[in-house]
Amino acid sequence: MNIKLILTIAASIFFTACASETTVPSSDRFIAANYKAADAIIKQLAGKVNPSQPMIVASMVNIDNLNSSSTFGRLVSEQVSARFSQSHYSMIEMKLRDFVYMKQDQGEFLLTREIKDVAKSHNAQAVIVGTYALSRYSIFINIKVIQPSTNIVLAVEDYTLPLNENLEAMVKTDKTR
Repeated sequence: MNIKLILTIAASIFFTACASETTVPSSDRFIAANYKAADAIIKQLAGKVNPSQPMIVASMVNIDNLNSSSTFGRLVSEQVSARFSQSHYSMIEMKLRDFVYMKQDQGEFLLTREIKDVAKSHNAQAVIVGTYALSRYSIFINIKVIQPSTNIVLAVEDYTLPLNENLEAMVKTDKTR
């Protein structure tokens, strides 16, 4: 009887741990996934950009509405920018600039026609942009580094995050939903 009780408790703990693993990933794993994506992009950029020349990161946008972002999109952008800074890249903080297209509660958007002008005025050699898409079980993220003078993609990384209540709440701050 004791063995049955022990096995029942062990199974309960195991299945509870598995359930929480898939439904509520920790904040550390969210940050780690974004840092891993930034690391992959940094590796691709070796020899293509000069880390001491400035770069700009725009808010990640909803792929279904490129004029819309969310807490999720802004936070991914912040973490990617942080990882580039930690890797000794010169990053321009766009929230301190006056003349970038800003929508309240939505973040910095670099519209295609403005990318060249903004990059030129900040002497930025590259712009990091990205999109995200919400599915039933995941959020798909695409991040690109673009050379603004030519619109050539210098690096790209795709990854997914398992959807949970925290991420869903951050995405739902998107004003188009």
